[in-house]
Amino acid sequence: MPTPTPAPRPRPFLLACPDLSAERLGNTDTPGVWHFDSGVPGKRVMLSALIHGNELCGAWALKEALTAGLRPRRGSLTLAFCNLAAFDRFDSTNYAPARFVDEDMNRVWSDDKLTVPISQERRRAAQIRPWVEQSDWLLDFHSMSNSDVPLQLTGMEQRNIDLALALGNPTTIIADAGHAAGVRMRDYGRFGEPGDNGTRSLLIECGFHGAPEARGVAVDQMARFLLESGTVDPDDIPAGWIEPAASVQRALRVTHAVAAKSADFRFAEPWKGLETLATAGTVIGWSEGEPVVTPYDNCVLIMPSTANLRPGVTVVRLAQPIV
Repeated sequence: MPTPTPAPRPRPFLLACPDLSAERLGNTDTPGVWHFDSGVPGKRVMLSALIHGNELCGAWALKEALTAGLRPRRGSLTLAFCNLAAFDRFDSTNYAPARFVDEDMNRVWSDDKLTVPISQERRRAAQIRPWVEQSDWLLDFHSMSNSDVPLQLTGMEQRNIDLALALGNPTTIIADAGHAAGVRMRDYGRFGEPGDNGTRSLLIECGFHGAPEARGVAVDQMARFLLESGTVDPDDIPAGWIEPAASVQRALRVTHAVAAKSADFRFAEPWKGLETLATAGTVIGWSEGEPVVTPYDNCVLIMPSTANLRPGVTVVRLAQPIV
């Protein structure tokens, strides 16, 4: 096996950590959850942040919404600061451990896991579950350990791909089937059902965890999502929230998810994501000494990362354009 490229050193975390001492109280019986009902028919919209405690951009977006006094004109609006226990571990000089306390909170959204409260994340998800279940539209804010380029993760349903295109940002839309390690919030319950059942759910990856720009991406996505849902009117959106729309959007469909067999996984190059490898059979990396290669020509690498390397963890997804 050729000597793989050494893993890059952790990037500096430049996004400030928000003070959530007020926001974590919430205005419901669930700490960290805020709920506002307009009393007028409309969509029940939920915005969720901090599923991972070191992904701060969404927390900033929700904090800005509360600071601005944003309220729904139609339907209802729920804002959820999710994994506060993990957030409380955040250290900008060593931010990876704040991703979760016991297990990844974005892999526990199935009834078989939520009914077995063996971890901090499952117990907290069970508290938040009623708010997810009553929602019609869901936007879940995330960020990435490597890439600076925002990605909209839609799942495989056309209804969500269409919504991502309607939002106008970001440039790259990824239709993906999720993780072998467990179900994400975005795909829980009705949100994961096939066909058009009236729900919509998106997971926005706003860029690198520690990039100040990720905050702006999150706020832009929040504003666009609330406008598209009809929850608020254009005049309700503060100046500066909406960034210029992408000149063109492209949609990619994930065909393969490469999971590490063990901690012995290495990439062949310091991939950052969205690289297009022209020739089938190109070596991406090695898993337990065996080469991992592209299965087809013009294969696009999605979110390559060994930051959370463990057996069963997805280290890269492989995609091709939706035509």
